[in-house]
Amino acid sequence: MTESAPSVSLVSSEDGSGLAARAKALLASGDREGAREAFGALVTRLQRRASRLAFCYLRDAADADEAVQDAFVKAFVGLPSFREEWPFESWFNRILVNGCLDRLKARGRRQQWLTAMPERHESAREPRASDASPEEALLRHERATSLARAIDGLTSRQRQVLLLSHYGGYSSREIGELTGMNESTVRVHLFRAVRRLRHVLADLAGAGR
Repeated sequence: MTESAPSVSLVSSEDGSGLAARAKALLASGDREGAREAFGALVTRLQRRASRLAFCYLRDAADADEAVQDAFVKAFVGLPSFREEWPFESWFNRILVNGCLDRLKARGRRQQWLTAMPERHESAREPRASDASPEEALLRHERATSLARAIDGLTSRQRQVLLLSHYGGYSSREIGELTGMNESTVRVHLFRAVRRLRHVLADLAGAGR
Protein backbone atom coordinates (compact mmCIF):
# COMPACT_ATOMS: atom_id res chain seq x y z
CA MET A 1 0.00 0.00 0.00
CA THR A 2 1.39 3.41 -0.99
CA GLU A 3 2.15 5.67 1.91
CA SER A 4 0.47 9.06 1.69
CA ALA A 5 2.43 12.26 2.25
CA PRO A 6 2.37 13.48 5.83
CA SER A 7 0.20 16.50 6.64
CA VAL A 8 -0.24 18.88 9.53
CA SER A 9 -2.61 21.70 10.34
CA LEU A 10 -0.08 24.02 11.99
CA VAL A 11 2.86 25.42 10.03
CA SER A 12 6.01 25.76 12.08
CA SER A 13 7.98 29.00 12.19
CA GLU A 14 11.19 27.00 11.56
CA ASP A 15 12.80 27.22 8.15
CA GLY A 16 12.62 24.27 5.80
CA SER A 17 16.01 22.83 6.68
CA GLY A 18 15.25 23.15 10.39
CA LEU A 19 11.96 21.32 10.01
CA ALA A 20 13.61 18.61 7.92
CA ALA A 21 16.40 18.20 10.49
CA ARG A 22 13.85 17.89 13.29
CA ALA A 23 11.83 15.33 11.34
CA LYS A 24 15.02 13.40 10.61
CA ALA A 25 15.98 13.39 14.29
CA LEU A 26 12.51 12.24 15.32
CA LEU A 27 12.69 9.40 12.81
CA ALA A 28 16.06 8.37 14.15
CA SER A 29 14.65 8.30 17.69
CA GLY A 30 11.76 6.09 16.59
CA ASP A 31 9.08 8.80 16.90
CA ARG A 32 7.52 8.29 13.47
CA GLU A 33 4.34 10.20 14.28
CA GLY A 34 6.32 13.20 15.47
CA ALA A 35 8.42 13.03 12.32
CA ARG A 36 5.30 12.95 10.16
CA GLU A 37 3.93 16.00 11.98
CA ALA A 38 7.15 17.97 11.49
CA PHE A 39 7.40 16.89 7.86
CA GLY A 40 3.76 17.85 7.33
CA ALA A 41 4.69 21.48 7.93
CA LEU A 42 7.12 21.17 5.03
CA VAL A 43 4.37 19.73 2.83
CA THR A 44 2.10 22.67 3.69
CA ARG A 45 4.87 25.16 3.01
CA LEU A 46 6.09 23.71 -0.29
CA GLN A 47 2.91 22.26 -1.81
CA ARG A 48 1.93 25.18 -4.03
CA ARG A 49 5.35 25.87 -5.46
CA ALA A 50 6.04 22.18 -5.93
CA SER A 51 2.80 21.82 -7.90
CA ARG A 52 3.78 24.73 -10.11
CA LEU A 53 7.21 23.24 -10.74
CA ALA A 54 5.77 19.82 -11.59
CA PHE A 55 3.19 21.35 -13.94
CA CYS A 56 5.94 23.32 -15.62
CA TYR A 57 7.49 19.99 -16.66
CA LEU A 58 4.44 17.79 -17.18
CA ARG A 59 1.81 20.26 -18.45
CA ASP A 60 -0.93 18.12 -16.95
CA ALA A 61 -2.53 18.98 -13.60
CA ALA A 62 -3.39 15.42 -12.54
CA ASP A 63 0.02 14.09 -13.51
CA ALA A 64 1.69 16.99 -11.70
CA ASP A 65 -0.30 16.31 -8.52
CA GLU A 66 0.78 12.66 -8.59
CA ALA A 67 4.40 13.65 -9.15
CA VAL A 68 4.32 16.03 -6.19
CA GLN A 69 2.72 13.43 -3.93
CA ASP A 70 5.30 10.83 -4.95
CA ALA A 71 8.14 13.31 -4.36
CA PHE A 72 6.93 14.12 -0.85
CA VAL A 73 6.71 10.43 0.00
CA LYS A 74 10.20 9.79 -1.41
CA ALA A 75 11.57 12.77 0.52
CA PHE A 76 10.03 11.54 3.77
CA VAL A 77 11.35 8.02 3.25
CA GLY A 78 14.74 9.43 2.27
CA LEU A 79 15.04 11.82 5.21
CA PRO A 80 17.86 9.79 6.80
CA SER A 81 20.05 10.74 3.81
CA PHE A 82 19.21 14.47 4.02
CA ARG A 83 22.20 16.58 5.04
CA GLU A 84 21.21 19.47 7.30
CA GLU A 85 23.66 21.89 5.68
CA TRP A 86 21.69 21.71 2.42
CA PRO A 87 18.62 23.91 1.80
CA PHE A 88 15.77 21.42 2.12
CA GLU A 89 13.76 22.92 -0.74
CA SER A 90 16.65 22.48 -3.18
CA TRP A 91 17.09 18.87 -2.04
CA PHE A 92 13.38 18.19 -2.35
CA ASN A 93 13.08 19.93 -5.73
CA ARG A 94 15.78 17.71 -7.18
CA ILE A 95 13.76 14.68 -6.11
CA LEU A 96 10.68 16.23 -7.72
CA VAL A 97 12.42 17.20 -10.96
CA ASN A 98 13.96 13.73 -11.34
CA GLY A 99 10.51 12.22 -10.82
CA CYS A 100 9.02 14.51 -13.46
CA LEU A 101 11.76 13.61 -15.93
CA ASP A 102 11.11 9.93 -15.31
CA ARG A 103 7.43 10.49 -16.05
CA LEU A 104 8.24 12.32 -19.26
CA LYS A 105 10.47 9.46 -20.39
CA ALA A 106 7.66 7.02 -19.62
CA ARG A 107 5.30 8.93 -21.86
CA GLY A 108 7.70 8.49 -24.76
CA ARG A 109 6.55 8.69 -28.32
CA ARG A 110 2.99 7.80 -27.45
CA GLN A 111 2.48 11.08 -25.62
CA GLN A 112 4.06 13.06 -28.45
CA TRP A 113 1.71 11.42 -30.92
CA LEU A 114 -1.35 12.10 -28.77
CA THR A 115 -0.36 15.72 -28.28
CA ALA A 116 -0.01 16.30 -32.00
CA MET A 117 -3.35 14.73 -32.87
CA PRO A 118 -6.55 16.81 -32.67
CA GLU A 119 -9.26 15.37 -30.44
CA ARG A 120 -11.92 13.57 -32.45
CA HIS A 121 -14.82 14.95 -30.47
CA GLU A 122 -13.83 18.51 -31.49
CA SER A 123 -14.72 17.83 -35.11
CA ALA A 124 -17.90 15.94 -34.21
CA ARG A 125 -19.50 18.40 -31.79
CA GLU A 126 -22.08 20.99 -32.75
CA PRO A 127 -20.49 24.28 -33.87
CA ARG A 128 -21.02 27.32 -31.64
CA ALA A 129 -21.05 30.97 -32.57
CA SER A 130 -18.09 31.63 -30.31
CA ASP A 131 -15.97 28.92 -31.94
CA ALA A 132 -13.16 29.92 -34.26
CA SER A 133 -13.52 29.12 -37.94
CA PRO A 134 -11.96 25.85 -39.13
CA GLU A 135 -9.20 27.86 -40.82
CA GLU A 136 -8.40 29.80 -37.63
CA ALA A 137 -8.45 26.64 -35.52
CA LEU A 138 -6.12 24.89 -37.96
CA LEU A 139 -3.74 27.86 -38.00
CA ARG A 140 -3.65 27.99 -34.19
CA HIS A 141 -3.00 24.25 -34.05
CA GLU A 142 -0.20 24.50 -36.60
CA ARG A 143 1.43 27.37 -34.71
CA ALA A 144 1.18 25.56 -31.37
CA THR A 145 2.60 22.41 -32.93
CA SER A 146 5.47 24.34 -34.53
CA LEU A 147 6.30 26.06 -31.25
CA ALA A 148 6.18 22.76 -29.35
CA ARG A 149 8.51 21.20 -31.91
CA ALA A 150 10.85 24.18 -31.57
CA ILE A 151 10.96 23.71 -27.78
CA ASP A 152 11.55 19.98 -28.26
CA GLY A 153 14.38 20.88 -30.63
CA LEU A 154 16.26 22.81 -27.95
CA THR A 155 19.09 21.12 -26.14
CA SER A 156 18.01 19.43 -22.93
CA ARG A 157 19.55 22.16 -20.78
CA GLN A 158 18.07 24.97 -22.86
CA ARG A 159 14.64 23.37 -22.65
CA GLN A 160 14.99 22.79 -18.91
CA VAL A 161 15.95 26.37 -18.02
CA LEU A 162 13.31 27.78 -20.38
CA LEU A 163 10.53 25.77 -18.74
CA LEU A 164 11.71 26.60 -15.23
CA SER A 165 12.08 30.31 -16.00
CA HIS A 166 9.10 31.12 -18.21
CA TYR A 167 6.60 28.53 -16.99
CA GLY A 168 7.80 27.90 -13.45
CA GLY A 169 8.72 31.47 -12.56
CA TYR A 170 12.10 30.52 -11.08
CA SER A 171 15.06 32.92 -10.99
CA SER A 172 18.43 32.06 -12.51
CA ARG A 173 19.84 31.43 -9.03
CA GLU A 174 16.96 29.09 -8.15
CA ILE A 175 17.30 27.25 -11.44
CA GLY A 176 20.98 26.78 -10.71
CA GLU A 177 20.13 25.24 -7.33
CA LEU A 178 17.62 22.91 -8.97
CA THR A 179 19.82 21.79 -11.84
CA GLY A 180 23.32 22.00 -10.38
CA MET A 181 24.39 24.55 -13.01
CA ASN A 182 26.00 27.82 -11.98
CA GLU A 183 23.97 30.99 -12.44
CA SER A 184 25.94 32.31 -15.43
CA THR A 185 25.51 29.00 -17.27
CA VAL A 186 21.77 29.13 -16.64
CA ARG A 187 21.61 32.62 -18.14
CA VAL A 188 23.55 31.55 -21.23
CA HIS A 189 21.24 28.59 -21.88
CA LEU A 190 18.16 30.75 -21.29
CA PHE A 191 19.40 33.44 -23.69
CA ARG A 192 20.07 30.90 -26.44
CA ALA A 193 16.70 29.20 -25.93
CA VAL A 194 14.77 32.47 -26.08
CA ARG A 195 16.71 33.64 -29.14
CA ARG A 196 15.91 30.44 -30.99
CA LEU A 197 12.21 30.57 -30.11
CA ARG A 198 11.98 34.22 -31.15
CA HIS A 199 13.14 33.22 -34.63
CA VAL A 200 10.44 30.54 -34.74
CA LEU A 201 7.73 32.97 -33.57
CA ALA A 202 8.86 35.54 -36.12
CA ASP A 203 8.61 32.95 -38.89
CA LEU A 204 5.15 31.95 -37.69
CA ALA A 205 4.00 35.58 -37.59
CA GLY A 206 5.29 36.10 -41.12
CA ALA A 207 3.49 33.00 -42.36
CA GLY A 208 0.20 34.23 -40.89
CA ARG A 209 0.21 37.52 -42.77
